[in-house]
This record gives sequence, C-alpha cells and structure tokens, in this order.
Amino acid sequence: MNPEPKPAMTMAQKILAAHTDAVAPQPGDLLDVRVDMVLANDITAPIAIQEFRKLGVGVFDAERIALVPDHFTPNKDIKSATQAKLLRDFAREHGITNYFEVGRMGIEHALLPEQGLVLPGDVVVGADSHTCTYGAVGAFATGMGSTDIAVAMATGRAWMRVPETIRITYHGQLQPYVGGKDLILYTIGQIGVDGALYQAIEFVGPAIDALSMDGRFTMANMAIEAGAKAGLFAVDEATLAYVNRRAQRPYQIFLPDADAAYARQIDIDAASIEPQIAFPHLPSNTRGLSEVGDVPIDQVVIGSCTNGRWEDLVVAADLLRGRQVAPSVRCIVIPGTQEIYLQAVRDGLAEAFVEAGAAFSTPTCGPCLGGHMGVLAAGERCVSTTNRNFVGRMGHPESEVYLASPAVAAASAVLGRIGGPDDLE
Repeated sequence: MNPEPKPAMTMAQKILAAHTDAVAPQPGDLLDVRVDMVLANDITAPIAIQEFRKLGVGVFDAERIALVPDHFTPNKDIKSATQAKLLRDFAREHGITNYFEVGRMGIEHALLPEQGLVLPGDVVVGADSHTCTYGAVGAFATGMGSTDIAVAMATGRAWMRVPETIRITYHGQLQPYVGGKDLILYTIGQIGVDGALYQAIEFVGPAIDALSMDGRFTMANMAIEAGAKAGLFAVDEATLAYVNRRAQRPYQIFLPDADAAYARQIDIDAASIEPQIAFPHLPSNTRGLSEVGDVPIDQVVIGSCTNGRWEDLVVAADLLRGRQVAPSVRCIVIPGTQEIYLQAVRDGLAEAFVEAGAAFSTPTCGPCLGGHMGVLAAGERCVSTTNRNFVGRMGHPESEVYLASPAVAAASAVLGRIGGPDDLE
C-alpha cells in the first residue's frame, strides 16, 4: 500500500515538524519542540536563572544558549549592575559559550544573526518579545516568558501550539526612501496590533524579493507588534549570501508548500506606500508622511534591534552629512553591534554623525524602553526608529514617541519637526 501523502504545510508547520516527532502538525496542535538556540538578556535572564536553579540540573547545551546584557548596559545604576553580574556569573558557572560582555556585545537581535548563531530552519526561543526577528533568515523564532526559558535552558525543549499562518504579498517596486520599516508600519496600520494574534506571518512578493536583509530583519522584528508568534521570510539568494559567510554549523531550509492552507491571504500595493509614521500611542496608529502636518520634536533616536543595522546607519549618515541637527533637537545614534560601530568609524559615518551634532553611542537598547541614554521628560516628543510607542515607553507618561524609518528620523532631526528627505534643502 502506498503511504498517505502528507498534508500541505506552511513554513511554520514544516520547521516545527522537523523539531518534533509529529509528522504533519496542524494549527492548534500542542508540540514538545526541540530548540536550536535559547536566548535571554539582562532583564529577563535573572528571572530565568532563579527558576532554573530550582530544577537542580545543568544546562542542556552550553553552546546553544546565548546571554546578552544589552538593555541597561553599560550599567546605568547599581540595580542594573547586579542584574548583569547575575548573567556573568551564571555564564561562567555553566561555561556558556555565547555570553557577550560589554565591549564585545551588541543589541541581542542584531548580534545573534551577525554572529551566525541563528540559521535557516532553526527553532529559537528567547526571553524577549522581539526574538521573532530571526524569521528574516527563515527560522521559527519566538519570544517566551522567563520561566519557559528556564525549562528550555535545562531541557532544550519547549511546548508550543502550532500557529495558523497569514500570507502577506507585497506587490510593486518601493518608492525612494521607503523600506522595511515603512512596509511593516503600514501593514500593522492595516491589520492592527492584534491582527495576527498567535499566528505566523509569511512575508512574500516582488517587493520582498527586492528587499535587503536589513530590511527583512526590521519587518520580522516588528511582527510581534501585529500580535504574531513569528514573522517568516523564505530563504532565497539574499538570505544565503548573508548566512553562508556566518554559519558555523549545518542548517536546513524549509519552504512552504504551494497548496498550503492559510488563515488569511492579504495583498498590499507596496508601490503606493509612502514613508510611514506611527503616532502615539500604538504602532498601528500610522499615517503617511504627507498626512503628518506640523509636529515639532525634541529628540530623535536612530538605532535599536529594529533599525540599528549597517544599512540604517548609512541612510541616516547620508542625510546628516554636511547638515546640522536642529538646535532644538537631541539626536542619538546607536549602532546595533560593535562590528557595526567599528565599521561606522572606519567608513566615516561616526564622523558625519558627530559633525552634524548627534551623539554616537556604544550598542545598547537604552532609550528604546526608557532605560537610559535618552529618557524623555513630560511633554517631550521623540521620533524613534524603535518598535514601540506605548504610553511612557521612553520615559514620562506625558511624553510622545513617533515611530519612523532611519530616513525620516534623520531628516526630522535636521528639520526640528517630523519630515522626510524631500523636505531637506
């Protein structure tokens, strides 16, 4: 007898199937999944470590755990120094290979792909909601609570419910200065912050095929802002060019079946999208640049796990070079990793930022979560390339955060108001 054919599967189903004993898992199935990488940072790891110690066991694999002190580092106070020391001590105690100290680290979701630690076909769990960033390289990556991460560090496994998948197709060619940040902000504006709740998103189409890896990381990073469990990009030549010069272990590519079943299929005319700005206090409160009006600002932040990559800094530096940050504005530029920082120094980007009147920082999450390096006072407005603009996200509850691309952020820094590259003289 011929075996029954497997049902068609999405990317998420295929990757999860390869990490469990289920042959063809279906949406809604609960799986005990083997994980390839477990991640935590200086905020979330201490809680995970506390719960891990209760288990009385060792780590499942010292090479498949990554600990990155990036949120309040370099330490801003005694409490943050204590948190970071907990990571450092735990890493030494268990021989964690991928512990990244200040001066050799980066913002976790920029750092791990750069280091080749997350690869196509992987299952990655992290005690940080933006772990979904790694979907840009064709991995199923998702955030979890610290208790789940404690169990994953001990067992190398995690319970997951197989998500349904939304397939979003982006048609057409992007306008100048429109990139991944604009595409994802526009998408969240269309479907809402819960539009993909506990679902995976597959990003496809001609505009995606032409998008750089940095742009794909930005989109995957903000899939969680639509409520998604994961944001996935099919592996193509651009992915392979990025991964193959970094990978130090084998990986497997999983592509969706042509007849896979999707919860929804959405088509977006990407060619008609202009630069997007998310107004306070939700990433879904988006407007096109032409609809913004006159919005004076006090601060600009260019960086974060969303837009602190090389391409982001190049765009910002090109717009700031030979210009001056407006006297009324503080502009803070934060590279995603030390490698990006060093390249910015070597290629003159750092000089361009400083000469324009911007502060150029070592890698840190810092201002994104209102931690340090750019906290806002009451009544202040900030244009930020970060991923969230909730009430009080970057400081005082009466401050305001406007999310935008590096191009809009840099132009706004010069203009002293929200504006785009076309508004510059």
